[in-house]
Amino acid sequence: MELTREFARRISSITYADFSPEVLHNAKAAILDTVGVTLAGSREEGPALLLRVPGLQEGGPSLVFGHGVRTSALNAALVNGTSAHAMDFDDVNIALGGHPSAPMVPALMALAEMTGASGRELLTAFVAGFETVTRFARGVNFHHYEKGWHPTATLGVFGVAGASARLLNLAPEQIATALAIAASLASGIKSNFGSMTKPLHVGHCARNGVFAALSAQVSFTAKADALEHEQGFLNVFNGPGNFDVSRMFTQWAQPFDIERPGTGIKLYPCCGSTHASIDAAIAVAEKSPVDPADVERIDVRIHARRVPHINRPDPKSDLDAKFSVQYCIARALLERKVVVDHFENRAFDEPAVRQLMDKTHVEPYTNPPPDVGDHYAIELTVTLRSGRKLVVRRERPCGRTPDDPTPPDSLKAKFESCAARALDDARTARLYTALSDLENVTSVRDVLREMNGGA
Repeated sequence: MELTREFARRISSITYADFSPEVLHNAKAAILDTVGVTLAGSREEGPALLLRVPGLQEGGPSLVFGHGVRTSALNAALVNGTSAHAMDFDDVNIALGGHPSAPMVPALMALAEMTGASGRELLTAFVAGFETVTRFARGVNFHHYEKGWHPTATLGVFGVAGASARLLNLAPEQIATALAIAASLASGIKSNFGSMTKPLHVGHCARNGVFAALSAQVSFTAKADALEHEQGFLNVFNGPGNFDVSRMFTQWAQPFDIERPGTGIKLYPCCGSTHASIDAAIAVAEKSPVDPADVERIDVRIHARRVPHINRPDPKSDLDAKFSVQYCIARALLERKVVVDHFENRAFDEPAVRQLMDKTHVEPYTNPPPDVGDHYAIELTVTLRSGRKLVVRRERPCGRTPDDPTPPDSLKAKFESCAARALDDARTARLYTALSDLENVTSVRDVLREMNGGA
């Protein structure tokens, strides 16, 4: 079985008529959330610096979010994809071990604006891409994740390529070619976490996925066995014996992954691996307000898979602080919240915060509860000088499962807060209304016109 052709057959068979109300609701929520965090991220330094790279502001049909300029679909996907991940506030999926929507939404928005696609066509492509990347991930994770690859990018490129090809209405053979091209464009390593290059992974992935689909559309060629070949993606990136192809197609779209397990909407603008610890710290503080002087020691046990990239006792920058579980716990204990402002202007250097960070000790949670398979489980213990211990356990962060969804009011509040960093209140409101009714939008260009003040 040539995997690219099997994926292509399944991608091309997905139609809007297949979607349950839950699939439609979750897809719209993910797109709405991603547009919001992309607008917020557009104000970060990284995307602004990209726009200074020669050639990235050359004219074209696709809008660069938050900057009011238009460029090619490829360049818009690059910059907007980087913005989508710049604040680490974008949604997550447990099978992927990363962020499914951040590469796909900017890519599809740019391509839809170029082609004049409808809201339903964009939604169909998004669900197809989501299914592709999460099912692909089931076959390679978590070995792929633990090797140090950044799955959002290395696997996300297949989701973007499949979604883009679906939006372009490519034939199955062309979709297969797009996926094969994408296999040679996959990249992203965790050593760059905590720098501007981490969100660049996502922008690069978005651009490359669109590029793969557009190349296949004009009959560019690639090998159909680019995934399973002895020197193909699976053997090179994971190594022989470290992947299971059968898991990629088991129960495909039954249900769609966007429905179950779905996507987790982030409530904090930092690495998702810190979120269960933040929830626990807030719960501790709500039970008993924390005075740093009264704290003897803080211990947090985190699943061993997540410790390497969030055990950062001494962050050096605002971006680095997003990956410091010590900082996130300290901030949550002090303020019962973690918000955007906490990752600006070196807030991690505040004396009260540093006092708590220095008392925080991280170790692997090697024996989490037996029925918790998503490796988010944590245990937080705050020991006071009086000897009293405040202990909270969390199996996963809030809002990460279909049984514990993000409340609609929280989703709207997050969108409005994020969009307000780039848009005025009137445009934010119009954009929210348009995205909430995306299935009835005749042309995605109209949505982006609202974002750009009618231009």
